[in-house]
Amino acid sequence: MAAADKTLIVIVGPTGSGKTDLAVTLAEHFGAPVLSTDSRQIYRGLPIGTAQPDAGQLRRAEHHFIATHSLEEDFNCGAYEQAALALLDKLFAEHSVVIAVGGSGLYVKALCDGLDALPEADATLREELSRRLREEGLDALAEQLRQLDPEYYRQVDTKNPARVLRALEVCLATGKPYSTLRTGVKQERPFRIVMIGTELDREELYSRIDRRVDMMMEAGLEQEARAVYPLRHLNSLQTVGYRELFEYFDGNISRDEAVELIKRNTRRYAKRQLTWFRRDSRIAWFAPTHLEEILHHIGEQMFAD
Repeated sequence: MAAADKTLIVIVGPTGSGKTDLAVTLAEHFGAPVLSTDSRQIYRGLPIGTAQPDAGQLRRAEHHFIATHSLEEDFNCGAYEQAALALLDKLFAEHSVVIAVGGSGLYVKALCDGLDALPEADATLREELSRRLREEGLDALAEQLRQLDPEYYRQVDTKNPARVLRALEVCLATGKPYSTLRTGVKQERPFRIVMIGTELDREELYSRIDRRVDMMMEAGLEQEARAVYPLRHLNSLQTVGYRELFEYFDGNISRDEAVELIKRNTRRYAKRQLTWFRRDSRIAWFAPTHLEEILHHIGEQMFAD
């Protein structure tokens, strides 16, 4: 498989910025399947809160890694890399172009570069570990690190919260010991990668996020969260939209407060996503509706050699 013959178009950007619509449009244009790089859309039972493609979008394009895994399944970044690359081998046997879309930075990194280049922490996971540090203390997190990576545990200053959390973040996100990932070498892929970022004015993005949360609540997000509430301890549910509603169900905050917190935390997550992706110089940024400009850029990249 020559890189010039096969192209993976990777669409990234903050939540609510129009990635899914653009991916489906490009999939129709190229006759290409779509592969999700969203760490939460892979789970069944969360169609509303994770903004999975709707029935119409699923009919318009073949999708993969959408509602494919159980909430109880231990699926991490390392497992995703292996599964996605195996799937791409099959898809590229039938298609010259595949579309990848999602806002989970670690999943995008695993797909494009592999995990030997030490990844940064997923924003959602970092928040969860910070909460555990406050509630459980550093010793509990250090003990978990000892179980996951005894080699690094013997080297690290276990009284240094930043070092312990950093190592634990990587272990949990990738499914691999932190000590085995610090080579700093990117892996070559047997296909060309073209990266597109969806960009909106910040005020417009935040307004879209607020409207989308309202629409999710109208569509039944509260009922969806109640259905999975007994499983709230699972890592798959440590995410914006569910955590806040669980607090409401526990009686700690009101429903209106939960909705406002979802909006606020989603806006903050979008900001962190932008910070992450802005560091990747390969990404060309466009308004998601500027299709002609996007297609022109993709064409230039595909025939650059």
